[in-house]
Amino acid sequence: MIAAGLLLVALALVVIYTDRGALLSPLALVVVAAIGFAALLLQLRLRPDLSSSTRGPLWLNVSGVLFAVVAMCADFFHLNPVMMLIAALGAVVSFGVSGIIVLSALRKRRV
Repeated sequence: MIAAGLLLVALALVVIYTDRGALLSPLALVVVAAIGFAALLLQLRLRPDLSSSTRGPLWLNVSGVLFAVVAMCADFFHLNPVMMLIAALGAVVSFGVSGIIVLSALRKRRV
């Protein structure tokens, strides 16, 4: 419960201290997706009965982090905006698919 509350506080801080224009950025979507995925992984870590049998694919998680780093570097160094959009979309899709795989495994385990 405490960990979920801390992640909600992190998400609230991102939303509160970010102006309206920045929330329309693809990087904001990457940050929100990463916070949500971190919440899912933290739930798996804190519940020992689930952590041993339920895992997302490592290559998908690593690709999501790499896409996020490329998107942030493309924004920071003012590189091609299309590259930033594609990298941000790749990060969000990677985090989303990995989250779906983990949630599907949790659901199959419970039923």
